[in-house]
Amino acid sequence: MDRRSFLVSAGGLALSQLTAGCSRGSSADLKVRLLKDSIPAQLTGEFRRELQQPSRLSFDPEEQLKELFNRLQAWKKQATNSDTPSSSPFSFARRQPPAVANLVTIGDFWLAQAIQQELIQPLDIAELSGWQQLPNRWKLLVERNSQGEVDKSGAVWGAPYRWGSTVIAYRRDKFQELGWTPTDWSDLWRPELKDRISLLSSPRETIGLTLKKLGHSYNTLDLAQVNNLEKELLALHQQARLYSSDKYLQPLMLGDTWLAVGWSTDLLSLRSHDPQIEVVVPRSGTALWADLWVQPKSNANPNSDLVKQWINFCWQPEPAIEITLFSEGTSPIINGMKPANLPKDIQSNPLLLPDEEILDRSEFLLPLPKEVQEEYLSLWREVRV
Repeated sequence: MDRRSFLVSAGGLALSQLTAGCSRGSSADLKVRLLKDSIPAQLTGEFRRELQQPSRLSFDPEEQLKELFNRLQAWKKQATNSDTPSSSPFSFARRQPPAVANLVTIGDFWLAQAIQQELIQPLDIAELSGWQQLPNRWKLLVERNSQGEVDKSGAVWGAPYRWGSTVIAYRRDKFQELGWTPTDWSDLWRPELKDRISLLSSPRETIGLTLKKLGHSYNTLDLAQVNNLEKELLALHQQARLYSSDKYLQPLMLGDTWLAVGWSTDLLSLRSHDPQIEVVVPRSGTALWADLWVQPKSNANPNSDLVKQWINFCWQPEPAIEITLFSEGTSPIINGMKPANLPKDIQSNPLLLPDEEILDRSEFLLPLPKEVQEEYLSLWREVRV
């Protein structure tokens, strides 16, 4: 799953800004690999000023969540290879492998795989004071057993610091002509939108929104028990002009499509650049996602004080507000704060702060058993033939 579009935010974290304070050739006391644009650049400077003693900090951005997951896999392979004795007489001269980060961003979609493949280790939450401020929705997301399944008695495997949702974007000018505006998933089936919609190229997202329209969960385990599911999916397929997870914005901007299903991070940015684009969170609920801080298992110093300080810093109210205002995503801390204490730019933006009733009807895409995953894929292929 890819939440990065062809539009790249101009306010991204620059590598030179992130690594300031690290002397060349030295290893950092805190090394973080993060998703580009998911943390405002000024936040790292504010964190540095809060530290009681000078520290070497490195915040290195990656363009894609998949790249970060691949890096976790590479570090595990690197650690495994380093544990294997070499028979080469020149093994002492091998170049030192790249240092493993203390913290890495991953999307919650990859959390189960990261646990199953033993790429990460649980967080020690005893000294994470901000944990208690997190609303339960985000606590439950990262409490998992050793198989990566949601488990209230499981360990805490990640620290959520930003979240968003799947939303509907539409062109004001086209819908003004139609005389109505979309508010929920059921509107995607209206006949006047035939061949005017773009859908995400994702079985979980597209089957999931259809399940939601029919009154079921995104995480339904037995699709065969859902009446009319295949019929509804076939009807939705007739509405679609294209399926794409990374190129759905341009057709909407050009008017080739009138409505797009997409991720809030992409569409928040687009809405600010194109006054013809409006975005809504479906009132029956939608899919949620979260970006998490996780600890690579191959890191030799996982519980350093700086790791705890950085996670706690991201969970403080002021940094949480900055993340929400400048990263195109919402800090989960915001959802535990009183609206009156929030800036008007957050209070008035339903993409950053949806109605609590809509949020209660929304869901994270949780890991499914292998046989259920295959059922989703099989249905997905049948519909798109």
